[in-house]
Amino acid sequence: MSHSCRTLTYAIAVAAAVTAGFVIPVGATAAAPRVTTSDFNGDGYADLAVGVPEGTVGGKAKAGYVNVVRGGPKGVGAHGSIRVTQATPEVPGTPEAGDRFGASVALTDLNGDGIAELLAGVPGEDVTDRGTDAGMVIVVGGSTGGPGPGSTVLTGPSPSAAYGKSVVAADLTGGGNKAIVVGGTDKVVARVIVGEDSMVTTVVAAPMGGRAPVLATGDFDSDGTADLAVAYWTAGVPHTQSHVRLWRWDADRSEMANFWNTDNAGVTALAAGDFDGDGHDDLALGECREIADENIDDPCGPEELAKGGGVHVHYGSPASGSFGTRAQTLNQDTVGVPGVAEDGDRFGAALAVADVNRDGRDDLIAGAPGEAIGSKARAGAAWLLRGGAKGLLDAAGAARSVSWNQDTPRVSGVAEAGDAFGAAVATGDYNADRVPDVTAGSPGENASLGAAWLLPGGSADSSTAFSPRTLGLPYLSTAQKYGKPLGSH
Repeated sequence: MSHSCRTLTYAIAVAAAVTAGFVIPVGATAAAPRVTTSDFNGDGYADLAVGVPEGTVGGKAKAGYVNVVRGGPKGVGAHGSIRVTQATPEVPGTPEAGDRFGASVALTDLNGDGIAELLAGVPGEDVTDRGTDAGMVIVVGGSTGGPGPGSTVLTGPSPSAAYGKSVVAADLTGGGNKAIVVGGTDKVVARVIVGEDSMVTTVVAAPMGGRAPVLATGDFDSDGTADLAVAYWTAGVPHTQSHVRLWRWDADRSEMANFWNTDNAGVTALAAGDFDGDGHDDLALGECREIADENIDDPCGPEELAKGGGVHVHYGSPASGSFGTRAQTLNQDTVGVPGVAEDGDRFGAALAVADVNRDGRDDLIAGAPGEAIGSKARAGAAWLLRGGAKGLLDAAGAARSVSWNQDTPRVSGVAEAGDAFGAAVATGDYNADRVPDVTAGSPGENASLGAAWLLPGGSADSSTAFSPRTLGLPYLSTAQKYGKPLGSH
């Protein structure tokens, strides 16, 4: 739709940011004593946001919507859901073909009131005076009574800027207020709260090969404040380049400052976690492959471990040390990882993190949507890679891992060609039993209607599936590709 440039006011529970026009909607008080950062409806259970940018809304193809699936005693999928679109009251805009509302999603408590807000990217949005596909990111307030008011975080400055291809939020300044980071065409920008003001700053502007920049947050310099990880790559336009870069807030200059890089590495996913339990965040690079023509520094580890997709982990160090000097690499040919590495598996194309076994070390969930299950090409699979004293690999270089697909015993469904199980993965304590759960998306399921799977406690036991059909969503005859992206904390 052609959308005027109305922006958001940022209401903070403790101190208000007074910059005109920038306010995050205030949600309701949580009804239960449990604490979670992705509780959109205030019932004390973590919820899951499923972006459905291919979804039809009001007859408009690919207008897109976000399905917030409620958590509860039985986890997600058994307690209903909320469908949020640009036709939802107080959400900016109007559904139009190609808007792709929900192309990126995040559920996070932006103002510290115990209720999560929904961030949704709309890269196909046309913006008045800015042009076709300028794009935007919208925030929608959570509430015990359903979606609260929504408003605009950022709009793209020009045609095809496609703001909203990716989005994350974190306290990057250390001031207790969240910064919202937005990826678009060849650009990453951040809306940052500084004291009582907000500002927009460009983090990086460079060719990105038409892909969405990959974003993640974690404390990579061990200073107690979140940092931003950005990955992007292009081949031959205007020249081959690929980067994974870390940025932190420079208070003196009021801008994001680059402090660490690994070049020539092209990745599909990033995830931060403390996989060795030393108290310092590590960074996992998913489906890591060397893009440069010449072998400069093995940016993704041994070349043979890139076959089928490799996961390359840079480990954090004490504040006096250097981030990333210790690294590990694994793929399906690594001892302890079920399966065999084959071209096109896309191992690590989706990543999520949680301490599933609660041993004080984070575990990594990795999806491989291109994995063949028997003769069924691209049926897809996902792995739980357990953290340990040395990280994801032990002293002998072996992993501790289990895998799931639709032919795994006790996992519902049947693996079929093109299901793309594991195209997206997420974690959250959806039943509030203090044990993280895993969800995996399968956007190719049922002729690309799509579905998602809940693996309670990271186990196939009692796993269930949910889909537009089971949740009573409309347009069941269209290819909605439900299950990618997923957003939860």
